[in-house]
Amino acid sequence: MSLKHQIIIIGGGNAGISVASRLLLQNNLLDIAIVEPSDKHYYQPAWTLAGSGVFDISKTMRNEADVMPENAKWIKGKVSGFDPEHNAITLEDGTRLHYDFLVVAAGIQLNWDEIKGLNETLGKNNVCSNYSYDYAPYTFECIQNFKGGKAIFHNPHTPVKCGGAPHKIMYMAADYFRKKGVLDKANIQYWSGGTRLFAVPKYEKTLLKVCERAHINLHFMVKLVEVDGPNKKARFVGIGEQNKDQSYEVAFDMLHVTPPQSAPDFIRNSPLANSTGWVDVDKYSLQHVRYANIFSLGDAAGLPTSKTGAAIRKQAPVLVENLIAVMNGQPATAQYNGYTSCPLLTGYGKLVLAEFDYENKPQETFPFDQSKERWSMYILKRHILPWLYWAKILPGKA
Repeated sequence: MSLKHQIIIIGGGNAGISVASRLLLQNNLLDIAIVEPSDKHYYQPAWTLAGSGVFDISKTMRNEADVMPENAKWIKGKVSGFDPEHNAITLEDGTRLHYDFLVVAAGIQLNWDEIKGLNETLGKNNVCSNYSYDYAPYTFECIQNFKGGKAIFHNPHTPVKCGGAPHKIMYMAADYFRKKGVLDKANIQYWSGGTRLFAVPKYEKTLLKVCERAHINLHFMVKLVEVDGPNKKARFVGIGEQNKDQSYEVAFDMLHVTPPQSAPDFIRNSPLANSTGWVDVDKYSLQHVRYANIFSLGDAAGLPTSKTGAAIRKQAPVLVENLIAVMNGQPATAQYNGYTSCPLLTGYGKLVLAEFDYENKPQETFPFDQSKERWSMYILKRHILPWLYWAKILPGKA
C-alpha cells in the first residue's frame, strides 16, 4: 500500500501537534498527516510536580484523539525508515508513505536498558524516576518514606529532555526532608555525567546556594552503569580524562534515576541523522541541511539547546513560517535563536525561571531578576503553564 500526503508530520507530541495546528490555522485546506503510534498524550513537565506530591499525574494524560487537530489525518503507526531521495517513509507494518514536505517531531528515546539492573528494580527498592508516567508517583512515596541516610539523584551523560528535571526533584526532596525534620539525617548526593550543575552562570549561582543550604554533595563526569536494587547499591564509572579509570560503588537509601537518552533508533540510523544521531537541521531555520523539504523541531532535532517544551513553543512558529515559505518557492528566512526555558523548582513554593538562548545568555520574560527564587514563578509552573499547554499551545495559539 502506498499513500501520499502534502505534509507528513512524524510525532503526535507537543512539537508535532502544535506545528500541525499552526499550519492549519493558516490554511485549513492543507493535506496534513500525523504519524503517531500512541493512544495517549502526556504533559510531561508536570511529572516533577507529581513526583513531589503536588500534582495529580492522571491530569497530565489525555487521549491522543482529543488533541489531534480535526483537519489532520492521524496515521496510527510507527516509522521504521526514511527514503528522502524518493520523499518517502516506511512504517513498521510495511506501509510506504510519500510526502511533498516532512516534519520530524518524533521526540526522544529513553534508554532504560543501558543501566544494568534498572528495569528489574525501578518502582521498588526505593529506586524511582520522574521520567515515567507509571513511576513518577513512586518518587513521592520514596521521599515520604525517607527517614535518613543516602539520597542519590542521578543525571546521565547524555542530553535529556528538560535538563533541569534530574536535579529539581532533588531540591524538592531536600525541602520536604527539611519540613519533616529529617534533613539533618540526610546525605544528599548528585551524581552527574555533566561538567557542572547548570550551564548559565546567572542561574547556576542560585542553584549552588540551594545545594549549599541542603548540604548536597556534587559529583560530576560520572556515568551510572548498574543498579542493584535489593542490596541498595549503584555503580558509577568516571568519564572524564581525570577519572576515566575510576569506578565508584555507592550505597543508597533512595535513588532517583534519569535514564540515558538519545534520538529514536529509526532516526539515528537514518540518512537524516547527524554524527550524534539527531536530525541534522540548520539551527536557525530548522530546515534539514541536505534535504530542503524536510524540517525538524523539538527533542529529535539536532539543536544545541536544552530540550524543553518552552523551546518547542519558540521553534514551532519559525518552522511553520519557513515551511510555508519553502512550499511557496521562497527561502527560509525566519530564525530561531536557541531560546529555551527551565522552570527550576527549588522547593515547595519556590522556583527559578531560567530562560536563555544558544549563547547561554539570559532571555528573560519578566521585568525582574529571574535568578531569584520566587513564589510567583512557582504558581506559573504549577497552575498557569499546564492550562496554557492544553488550551493554547497544542491548538497553535500560543
